Amino acid sequence: MLKINRENLRTSHQLSWFIIDLLMLGLLIINLALIVWDSVYSFVAIQNVLQERLPALQSAYHPIHENFIFYDFLFVAVFLSEFFLRWGYATKARVYDRWYFYPFIHWYDLVGCIPVGSLRFLRILRVISIISRLQQYKIIDITDTRIYRFFNFYYEAFMEELSDRIVAKVLSGVQHEITLGSPLFEKIQNDILYPRRDMLSGWISQRVAEAAKEGYLPNRGALRSYLEDRVDHALRQNVELSRLKYLPVVGSTIRDTLEEATGDIVANVIQQILEDLASSANHEFIEDVVNAFIRGPAGTDTRNEALIELINEIIEAIKGQVRVKRWREQLP
Repeated sequence: MLKINRENLRTSHQLSWFIIDLLMLGLLIINLALIVWDSVYSFVAIQNVLQERLPALQSAYHPIHENFIFYDFLFVAVFLSEFFLRWGYATKARVYDRWYFYPFIHWYDLVGCIPVGSLRFLRILRVISIISRLQQYKIIDITDTRIYRFFNFYYEAFMEELSDRIVAKVLSGVQHEITLGSPLFEKIQNDILYPRRDMLSGWISQRVAEAAKEGYLPNRGALRSYLEDRVDHALRQNVELSRLKYLPVVGSTIRDTLEEATGDIVANVIQQILEDLASSANHEFIEDVVNAFIRGPAGTDTRNEALIELINEIIEAIKGQVRVKRWREQLP
């Protein structure tokens, strides 16, 4: 149910214009109803039916139909009077920078006043403008009405479906162009990614360090035990190493010492790598990796397949997100 906010009406100092808007709104509804009825009455079959079933109504309205332009002009005179009144007020209050801006901005009010054929139905735009003006001053709130929510829901659903299809089509075209080796790929590589290598290296370095800190440092003891067990198991399966036990006196000792030393070395190396990745010392390593992916404009490799695959996967991820139908989540 549409409600009038009386407090906003009082503070907006638009009471007089609100009364005029209500009056114009009522006249517009009556006028549009008459236009629709007269369009229907213009069919001879309708006139014959009325003459047979409701002769009094037909005889009373037929003179109005014959002179409908005159009666419509009476409405037009009122609409034009209201238009010039608002134009004068806008000029006096300096609503627009120039006095002649008003008729251009409110062109729909003038076009709808032309009493010719289908142009009369443009007066519905005056109804929309009045409702929009009342909504602007927060005198009414059409967004809280059931009919607005109904049409707005399907409008948003239609626009989302349309925009999703367009975006997906454009992204597919970009993927095709990149795969064919179009200048777009060169532009992405040389003009967008290459100048931002330092930024990418810093960002990736930070993310790798955070992942290593969160995943490795709290579990370093368990990871070390796991690595030592795996290395010991692999060494026991090694045929050459197992032959050492046949050496007299020191064979078993040498084999056990090698197993412990190898396990300790492997665990220490991997531990050191992960600790380096978890610190700022990983920046140079990450920078080398990024430079391997992103060649400079003077590079000899003009077709970086790894970078093409990376860009395609990013675009596919974007397309997957675009395919998500948000409007369906709002369905009951």
